[in-house]
Amino acid sequence: QVQLVESGGGLVQPGGSLRLSCAASGFTFNNEAMRWFRQAPGKEREFVATITAPTSITNYADSVKGRFTISRDNTKNAIYLQMNSLKPEDTAVYYCSVNLWTGTGPKDYWGQGTQVTVSS
Repeated sequence: QVQLVESGGGLVQPGGSLRLSCAASGFTFNNEAMRWFRQAPGKEREFVATITAPTSITNYADSVKGRFTISRDNTKNAIYLQMNSLKPEDTAVYYCSVNLWTGTGPKDYWGQGTQVTVSS
């Protein structure tokens, strides 16, 4: 059973930093690319960052490039999102995600999300 559990969200002032974590289980973590998405109130869910496996190549949305860093620890089955220079427009629920092949085709799995609020 695939499980993704995010943590680390909270309230931070503009210009501050947060580090999100996602603990994964139920699949061969070392073999799979992992992703972060976010969804702000009244908006669609949007891509934030991805990290491949096993080479850990990263890619970012233009809106977070240079401020956010995605990483993974294959010994802990976890990914992280270091968020620096946070802006009010970064306020959203952040989701960890993986796309896995099932018997009937590819399927996206999501965690429950963690709230990030950037406000003074």
